[in-house]
Amino acid sequence: MTISKSEFIWLNGELVPWDEAQVHVAAHALHYGSSVFEGIRAYDTVDGPAVFCLDAHVDRLFSSAKICRMEMPFGKDEITRAILETVRLNGHDACYIRPVVYRGVDSLGIDPRSCPVEVAIITMEWGRYLGPEAIEQGVDAGVSSWRRMAPNTFPAAAKVGGQYINSQLIAMEAADHGYVEGIALDASGFVSEGSGENLFMVTDGRLCTPPLASSILEGITRRCVLTLARDLGYPVREELMPREVLYMADEIFFTGTAAEITPVRSVDGIVIGSGHRGPITEGLQEQFFGITGGTMDDRHRWLTPVAS
Repeated sequence: MTISKSEFIWLNGELVPWDEAQVHVAAHALHYGSSVFEGIRAYDTVDGPAVFCLDAHVDRLFSSAKICRMEMPFGKDEITRAILETVRLNGHDACYIRPVVYRGVDSLGIDPRSCPVEVAIITMEWGRYLGPEAIEQGVDAGVSSWRRMAPNTFPAAAKVGGQYINSQLIAMEAADHGYVEGIALDASGFVSEGSGENLFMVTDGRLCTPPLASSILEGITRRCVLTLARDLGYPVREELMPREVLYMADEIFFTGTAAEITPVRSVDGIVIGSGHRGPITEGLQEQFFGITGGTMDDRHRWLTPVAS
């Protein structure tokens, strides 16, 4: 989906016009992928725009920076306020929010620590990541030939820019094969995640999702879905998933800030369940979109009003 320009970008403590938010071509992040980032959504609720799981996203941004030895030049409270201010001043009712922390210009050596750490916050209008009809109709996915990282090669728990080369290869291969999304296996051949989403499977009324040991990012929407599933009384397991169990599932769905809760209707050309959104997926969507739309009680305190 193409980028829709907003009026302002928050850059290193200042709001600047979109076209003036520039990064030098000698920035370390451009050459080596030395950046960390978050994807966050603000929803148009009945009470006005509100940011979903803001504190959890800011916490993970700082954790990713810590793992990468990036000393943040701003505190969590400053980044939180900056996100809300940028959404408000850009006049969004709903939007996608991209905070990115990156190494700037000093050295082109591999060790990046002499390079300044810079921070930008981008907000923009953005619709359904996997297509406007995907939430109801589902998407076709294929298992990728590209694996997720082996343990102790890259930090799967951190949302690092350079690691998304792997995701790009998965996504491009899926598109070339006629799929909307790819599903990656981990280094041991167990199901891991999509190119930018976590994955859930439903069998006999039970939910299963790969564990952190399968080189997944611990998604914040994933965490919320686990909570909603338990609220609704569904048994939930986090366990290793061989590839073939995908084909036998009653329902499969992706979760993520961009994908939200998106059903998978086929894997490798094999129809999943009835080939349509299943009842458990639909029930979780009703809860998720009810809360994010403000029509259901925000019982877990996931929403931060932009106007507050």
